Amino acid sequence: MSNGLFTRLSDRTILRLSGAETRSFLQGLITSDIDKLSSTNSLYAGLLTPQGKILFDFFLVCHGDDVWLDCAVSASAELKKRLTFYKLRAAVDIEDMGDALGVAAIWQAKAPFGLESAASATTLVGGTAFMDPRFAKAGARLIAPMDQITALMEEHGYAPAGEEDYHAHRIALGLADSVMDIGSGEHFPHECNFDQIDGVDFKKGCYVGQEVVSRTEHRGTARKRLVPLLFEVDAPAPGTDIAGNGKTIGTISSTAGKRALGLVRLDRAQTVLEADATLSAEDHTVRLVKPDWAGFDVPGAVE
Repeated sequence: MSNGLFTRLSDRTILRLSGAETRSFLQGLITSDIDKLSSTNSLYAGLLTPQGKILFDFFLVCHGDDVWLDCAVSASAELKKRLTFYKLRAAVDIEDMGDALGVAAIWQAKAPFGLESAASATTLVGGTAFMDPRFAKAGARLIAPMDQITALMEEHGYAPAGEEDYHAHRIALGLADSVMDIGSGEHFPHECNFDQIDGVDFKKGCYVGQEVVSRTEHRGTARKRLVPLLFEVDAPAPGTDIAGNGKTIGTISSTAGKRALGLVRLDRAQTVLEADATLSAEDHTVRLVKPDWAGFDVPGAVE
């Protein structure tokens, strides 16, 4: 019997930030408080447009004096370019470590690498392991040299699984993917639940896009939310509209069997359900699911 499942995430890579001003540089840019980042605590954060929309999201961990950003492969070049644009003369070096380091996800495991609580981290030989800062049930992530990942996993008794299995796991938990669900420059942090999963710190100092995020929080005006969806058949393709009473109320973003994630206008969904109508996508009935971590109401939510 295995101690859990693991998969190498081929769509993730690492940017390494080093230099004396790395932390102060990041503190003025990202949505989370860099002062909370340590060798035993990881972060999840975003880099926003000045208008408050998410350009990039990523995990941050310490490795010695360096800060590693676990980000989407497809976004890494643009993220590096944007960080370089902002750093000006700051003493910060930015290096893409994609040829040397890989990222793996671990789930259905009890205290992987001795970690238990969300965001907890530990340094390994040549790498770092950390619990997903968004939600402990998501499991852990490992950053390590490419040629060592499989050996480390097998040494700890984890069984290999496919990337599609990991995505089914995170979709069931209601956790977004950088590319499939969040994209770049399309959504505000509250729409992607950054306020619910420790993706934004409302007590830290200024960062790019802060005014919009703070205003949304204080006014409680987040009407759109990325939420899990449940179908009785396999979910329609990403990009399919969700409708009710003849009106579009959302869009599917990523799918796994009968489950999916979708950006939904919750107020409009409530109106549809109060009229005893159903929500559907391509004529298939869909139910909204309230994630375990959610502090907001989800109309007609099922488990």
